[in-house]
Amino acid sequence: MRIVLADWSLSRCTVADMSPDSATTSLPAVAPGNSVGHRVVTRIASTRLGVAAVRKVGPKIDPTLIRLTGGRLSTVTPFPALLLTHTGAKSGITRTTTVVYFTDGQRVVVVASNFGSATNPAWYHNVKANPEVALFGRGFSGCFIAEEAVGRERDRLYELATGAAAPYDHYQQSAGSRSIPVMTFHRAI
Repeated sequence: MRIVLADWSLSRCTVADMSPDSATTSLPAVAPGNSVGHRVVTRIASTRLGVAAVRKVGPKIDPTLIRLTGGRLSTVTPFPALLLTHTGAKSGITRTTTVVYFTDGQRVVVVASNFGSATNPAWYHNVKANPEVALFGRGFSGCFIAEEAVGRERDRLYELATGAAAPYDHYQQSAGSRSIPVMTFHRAI
């Protein structure tokens, strides 16, 4: 099992138990899903009860579940989820958040939906302020640099996400005038 460690006081990221060439290996291809399972989870995640359950249960279970299963299981399975370790924008405290992702070439893509809330998720503000993060997902881990996708690139990636069975269209309606950000992460080499 790989364990991601971060030494944030030195502003550098290290990964224990990784092979020396892991920083140069390709990311596994992860496309937004469209299975029956994805559609079922999307229906649940589009309800108030579903959102409340994922918000309350996920943060308690997912970090351990994702680490123990190498990223194969989470509370939102069959959606792929990863652990995003980031530094607080104001506090400087290291935090780990579970997020759903897909890949686009050698980038990890995360939609900052915050379940359709009127505000962006806290991790988004932290990553914008401190873009060096650690990611742990199925088949990869390591240090990454975050960048917000904007303009046509944001629209293209968001369309990929909404084209699959995912609750993002519902979340955008719930978010009102807030345009849901799309973050990309590339390996820090």
